[in-house]
Amino acid sequence: MAESAPLTTVLNHIGGKELPAGSGATLRLTDPATGLLHATAPLSGAEDVDAACRAAQEALPGWSATTPAQRQTALLRIADAVERHAGPLTDAEVADTGKPRVLFLADELPAIVDVLRYFAGAARNLPGAAAAEYTPGRTSVLRREPVGVCAQITPWNYPLMMAVWKIAPALAAGNTVVLKPSDTTPSSAALLAGLAAEHLPPGVLNVVCGDRDTGRSLVAHPHVRLVAVTGSVGAGQEIAAAAAADLKRLHLELGGNAPVLVHEDADLDDAVEQLSALAFYNAGQDCTAATRILVHQRIHDAFLAAFAERAERRTPGAPDEEHTDFGPLANAAQLATVGGLLDRLPAHAEVIAGGTALDRPGFFHRATVVSGVRQEDEIVQSEVFGPVVTVQPFTEESEAFRMANAVPQGLAASVWTRDHDRAMRASRALHTGIVWVNTHGTTVSEMPHGGVRHSGCGSDLSLIGLLDYTQVKHVML
Repeated sequence: MAESAPLTTVLNHIGGKELPAGSGATLRLTDPATGLLHATAPLSGAEDVDAACRAAQEALPGWSATTPAQRQTALLRIADAVERHAGPLTDAEVADTGKPRVLFLADELPAIVDVLRYFAGAARNLPGAAAAEYTPGRTSVLRREPVGVCAQITPWNYPLMMAVWKIAPALAAGNTVVLKPSDTTPSSAALLAGLAAEHLPPGVLNVVCGDRDTGRSLVAHPHVRLVAVTGSVGAGQEIAAAAAADLKRLHLELGGNAPVLVHEDADLDDAVEQLSALAFYNAGQDCTAATRILVHQRIHDAFLAAFAERAERRTPGAPDEEHTDFGPLANAAQLATVGGLLDRLPAHAEVIAGGTALDRPGFFHRATVVSGVRQEDEIVQSEVFGPVVTVQPFTEESEAFRMANAVPQGLAASVWTRDHDRAMRASRALHTGIVWVNTHGTTVSEMPHGGVRHSGCGSDLSLIGLLDYTQVKHVML
């Protein structure tokens, strides 16, 4: 494969040092907007993972003994460093993902900084029960303590944001971290580790680049006591099985397949406008993307026509092209996955808008709308993770609930209605970890982000996410 320019070298961060893989092996990173090589990263082996885990284990006693105020200070300084180095971090993220630069700077980077600052404050606000006597002459106290060394594996759709979602609560709770970013998008996480190294003791935060075998070595390492993963359902199942051998704690944020319920009393124009933007944001590579839109039969045809028209106007493009709504898919394999799902559509399904990849370098795909699908169809049951939306009609509220819940995943959903009681019924009936009403996709640092069923267990963000990185000890005096 051709190279676009002299290749950037990404390095591991182990025990406060920047290091290549011990074997000298490398990964070659492709710019999704051009299809050209732009960087190399370490292809770390078991010995590199062992060095990182040992560094984290050695740093654990000192870091876990710091006060919440000291951890707060470190996280606030890291947040400030991210702001100061917005340019290099953006360059690294854009090179690996092909995202529109202006959208990353406007949407993602401020949210990343906010998460760091939120957990800096949350470190000093752990909840606890008051000391009390539950048996005569004995006083019980609960302590919240760090879990230990945390292995964290992050995905390629939001590389820097997902790294921070994992790192910030773990460090705030007093744990040490070994993070393995995706093999295709490690650049921004490695750069973050370099910035954080100026404010953390050596070994507190380690980043080890590599492939699936690198991740397997990390999950299996005996020093690791908690494994946190954002990834596919299949990856979560494999990791859960491996972690079971050593009874490691799990924190899994896995696939999504979000249903969107649009009722006959919804503000049609508002729903179309919001959903047409949110469904295709980040090329649909978002586990909460609005991928399955269920529309009441009375307004189905009007909604479908308007939504398809908006989809045709959503423009994929390179990071610095003007009027770009979303970038390419992250890699050639994901472009092939999306294309395969569309190629295998049954005869009763119809592509209303888009449907094909762009004839240009890179991994671009048109915003696509598919109607006429049935609940059992592959494209309904699978997480597409691309700029593809299905639209299905329903006639009764109960039918909409059944359709929404009749997939294995349960991360997020939204309901669009002017009826408060209907919205409340939906919030109870939808089997997901998140329900939005008359909006979709918004996250805030103060509220948990996690799912049920095949979407995993545990929560990112919020005080709940912080508590996931602690363990409780009962002390009786």
